[in-house]
Amino acid sequence: MNAILSTLQTGFTRQFLRYEDQRASSSTANTTGGLVRLRGFTRRFGDNAIIEGLDLDIAPGEFVSLLGRSGSGKTTLLRTLAGLDSAEGQDVTIPQTRAVVFQDARLLPWKRVWRNVALGLRGSDVRQRAEAALREVGLDHRLDAWPLTLSGGESQRVALARALVREPQLLLMDEPFAALDALTRFRVHELVLRLWSVHRPSVMLVTHDVDEAIKLSDRVLVLDKGRIVAEERITAPRGEREILTVELREALLSKLGTGRIEDDADIAAVFDDKPNIPF
Repeated sequence: MNAILSTLQTGFTRQFLRYEDQRASSSTANTTGGLVRLRGFTRRFGDNAIIEGLDLDIAPGEFVSLLGRSGSGKTTLLRTLAGLDSAEGQDVTIPQTRAVVFQDARLLPWKRVWRNVALGLRGSDVRQRAEAALREVGLDHRLDAWPLTLSGGESQRVALARALVREPQLLLMDEPFAALDALTRFRVHELVLRLWSVHRPSVMLVTHDVDEAIKLSDRVLVLDKGRIVAEERITAPRGEREILTVELREALLSKLGTGRIEDDADIAAVFDDKPNIPF
């Protein structure tokens, strides 16, 4: 039984480190800064083009949100930016140091909280670095807790600490707030903005929440059928964007195909690619 458990733990850890390892080099890695650059990027699976001819730039320290319907290519793009899928032979530049925060915190249940944060780190000061990261997210009192004793918000804060302890040039977040209740989501939004202002990584946030994108981002992109079909740059200071939200939300929702429904034709347009959804 111990041998079986050890094998399962080793396999789980390797799978996790596949996402978190920043030491592996890549032909697409940019060793000079946190800039992301894609030109004419295409990703196909067989005859199916998931992304085609996509151009993208993310400046150092820029916070970008990516909106899109299911199947639009968001996850495929994020996997490329994370270095999980090869971009060999394409014009793709990504920074050497990257970290990913997922919707599921993906904590290892057999490791205490600080060891989850320290996973993959090396050096004599690993615990101190993990403690400092947990202190930043307000969880220094939970260092030795087991992951299964954490709330959803606490788990996501541990995931943030685990990402930021590595000081990534690029922080990728794949719907990390989707499973949180409204109050916890608000608090984690504020935490993310504070951590971003301190560490200043470039950020790509994948989300379905238009208001969330407007609140957090310098720039909002809409991806549809593998192409960026809309881009909105937001210059108003965070905390002073309420007056922009209604008009900008309508514009972004219209690009997502979920604008105002006024008659039967609008309903048909929303569901024309989802014929099997029961009413």
